[in-house]
Amino acid sequence: MATTLADDLRPLHHPHSWVTRYVWSQDHKVIAIQYSCTAIGIGLVALVLSALMRLQLGFPGAFPAIQPDNYLQFVSMHGMIMVVYLLTALLLGGFGNYLIPLMIGARDMVFPFVNMLSYWFYLLSVIVLVAGFFVPGGPTGAGWTLYPPQAISEGTPGHQWGIVTMLVSLAIFVAAFTMGGLNYVTTVLQARTKGMTLMRMPLSVWGIFTASVMGLLAFPALFVAAIMMLFDHLAGTSFFMPTMQSMGAITPTEGGSPLLFQHLFWFFGHPEVYIVALPAFGIVSDLISVHARRNIFGYRMMVWAIVIIGALSFLVWAHHMYVSGMNPYFGFFFATSTLIIAIPTAIKVYNWLLTLWRGDIHLRVPMLFAIAFIFTFIHGGLSGLFLGNVSVDVPLSDTFFVVAHFHMVMGVSPVLVIFGAIYHWYPKIFGRMWNDTLGKVHFWITFLGVYAIFLPMHYLGILGVPRRYYALGETAFIPQSVHLANAWISVAALIVFCAQGLFFFNMIWSLFRGPRADPNPWGAASLEWQTPDTPPAHGNWGAKLPVVYRWAYDYSVPGAARDFIPQTEPRTELGA
Repeated sequence: MATTLADDLRPLHHPHSWVTRYVWSQDHKVIAIQYSCTAIGIGLVALVLSALMRLQLGFPGAFPAIQPDNYLQFVSMHGMIMVVYLLTALLLGGFGNYLIPLMIGARDMVFPFVNMLSYWFYLLSVIVLVAGFFVPGGPTGAGWTLYPPQAISEGTPGHQWGIVTMLVSLAIFVAAFTMGGLNYVTTVLQARTKGMTLMRMPLSVWGIFTASVMGLLAFPALFVAAIMMLFDHLAGTSFFMPTMQSMGAITPTEGGSPLLFQHLFWFFGHPEVYIVALPAFGIVSDLISVHARRNIFGYRMMVWAIVIIGALSFLVWAHHMYVSGMNPYFGFFFATSTLIIAIPTAIKVYNWLLTLWRGDIHLRVPMLFAIAFIFTFIHGGLSGLFLGNVSVDVPLSDTFFVVAHFHMVMGVSPVLVIFGAIYHWYPKIFGRMWNDTLGKVHFWITFLGVYAIFLPMHYLGILGVPRRYYALGETAFIPQSVHLANAWISVAALIVFCAQGLFFFNMIWSLFRGPRADPNPWGAASLEWQTPDTPPAHGNWGAKLPVVYRWAYDYSVPGAARDFIPQTEPRTELGA
């Protein structure tokens, strides 16, 4: 066989000190852990902000320290942190970095130094974002979508320095993602080991690869929108700022288009939904297949569904703008494209269910989270079908129905996959097993809790309760049941918030006290479980790279000695 880029040992950077091994590391595994810890750390900030928001909504006036400006700032920072700095960074920077080289049989990323720079740029973006809490006026309170002219106009919380830190942070984040995304794409295309064809790659790699390509195409729109708004704010340009009357005076700006920003933001924003979702789709496919002891149903169909979803996601962005006054013909086009993208998504759901059908299902903690994802994703997707239609979306827009839908499909579902993935790969990453009982208690409180939180929100939205309001007061169309539901939601949210302590205790305690993990505790067939060392050593594979002879889903093969056949096991004359 001809040599591949994966065979070349020269680019491999060998650390010579503790600093170069764990701080300025070029090892993809260490960088993945750095990404993950940073993302989870800033995610905890967003979680605390959501708890503060729920305290105000559930018990208005009971916490005088939470003022209207603070509430709007909490909403804005919570949304942006969760979508960009937690989910995108953790699924691509964390799992993408760790899994891609191991799953395709590479020693590391193709550009290890650029990979290291990617993390440090990401960390810088997080630091600049957090600096917004300490600048005069505090962070921006314009909402996580940052719509101008409100975002940079007087009267909006954080309209001076808060919005600047947010926009600069986003620009730095895009630079970090670009370095990482180019690395992921190039590594998948150029550094696969012998025998690892594209159609033998695990679906986790397909999801991360497609999301990386999407990010390289979508994030530039966010980048230019951030830079243009910075010019509007600091240099007096009018890309997005029309002529306005503010505080009785005419502003000096003229000719800008706020709708231009909305188009740029959502051209990034809706692909961003699938930049998060596609890695989750791939990971949950692998978890279901491993723990149901069944080959994934319709592998090629699943691959093409991932690719088609990625392509179609660039044709649906304006369904977020139905109430912006767009031409009805455009509304019809985007409603139609929104319904069309549901077809490959539904194919994936059917294939997950058919993989489970008559499988030897092991209800371990990773599998529980994978099955929970199917529930929450179906429920979130069904509410999305309502919002995709113009005539239904217009009265529901800016109500709690949108909050419920978005959190079920974009917040809860990916987070459940992240939990399942951490439980699944923790033995490989750290060589230790976690406590099963704590894991199951954490799962049930989280799973039941998110339904206690977000199902009642659909009811609030149908009643027309608006989102982003600091207090509802005694508004005539809002019955007493709304206040009771808000109190219920807040109590449930605080319980789920506290339950995450079980997860962190389990992970940290198991790191030091957990029993040693077997090299392949789940009996998985994919390549990352076949490394000579657990956790994998620097370079992953020792002196000789593995050779791949089959796909990653040979489970319960008739006549086989075990209920799984690793990718590295040659085929017999019988084809097993």
